[in-house]
Amino acid sequence: MPHSHSRRELSAAMSPQALRELSRFNKLRLTPGLGEPLGMQPAAVARALGLEADLVETVRGEVAPLVMNVPVEAGAFVAWYENLRETGPGQGDPLFPWLATRANREQMRWFLHQEVAGEAGFDDLLAMTQVKMPEPAKLEMARNFWDEMGRGTAKGMHGPMLDRLARHFDVAPVAETTVPQSLTLGNVMIGLATNRRYAFHSVGALGVIELTAPGRAALVTQGLRRLGVPVKESHYFALHSVLDVKHSEAWNREVVRTLVAEDARRAQPIAEGAVMRLWCGARCFDRYRSEFGRGAAETVRAA
Repeated sequence: MPHSHSRRELSAAMSPQALRELSRFNKLRLTPGLGEPLGMQPAAVARALGLEADLVETVRGEVAPLVMNVPVEAGAFVAWYENLRETGPGQGDPLFPWLATRANREQMRWFLHQEVAGEAGFDDLLAMTQVKMPEPAKLEMARNFWDEMGRGTAKGMHGPMLDRLARHFDVAPVAETTVPQSLTLGNVMIGLATNRRYAFHSVGALGVIELTAPGRAALVTQGLRRLGVPVKESHYFALHSVLDVKHSEAWNREVVRTLVAEDARRAQPIAEGAVMRLWCGARCFDRYRSEFGRGAAETVRAA
């Protein structure tokens, strides 16, 4: 189990300044290069990697009480994992019915700004996570990646769909205009996927996105349609409200189950990664609702 963290350590690891610094580093190190120097001094790189390690371990410490006594038998673990759809942090958050029924265009734009900023790129995270994975899991990850790539067609690629929606709302996030909770989410997801010691954490985090996203995506789609956003521009959320259901079923069967059946020790990091992703998402939802005011939350509760 991860070690515990004091409030002082938690504040330092997740301060806005540190999160922005780490976001800039991640953008730099994930940008394809031509062999030129990274553009950072070795000491700055070491500091950024230290911030990443501190952030990931801090979040592990925060979720530790939620992943105690996780079952290690494959069938029981999959049942526990799938139950996160109902009981995990952030599930059933009132933000999304409110977005569907009450948010105005500027509020939706602000929400999308933060969501795009925290989106680390499922396709790229998946590509990094699948490296050296056992065959059954790797094959399912490949099938999932092929869907993310539009099955070989540019117009079907999921990433550009989100880019089209961002352009429609004139959203171009930078770290300085993004709330710390969204930066935390993106940085944690990149930290899990880029470090092989967290490979199974990344498996859990990516799978739980597929598990829990469809309901939220459907409500965001409803809100976008209510605001008159054309179908072509809102297709990203509409697609994920349907496709992720099938992805989740296959992921839980072919990835989660087979990995745990082969080695029961993998259950704990997969569980930790899943709850870390949900915990980060729940903090985002809380922050978003605070931006929109108490009246929005009260309207949702009454709905």
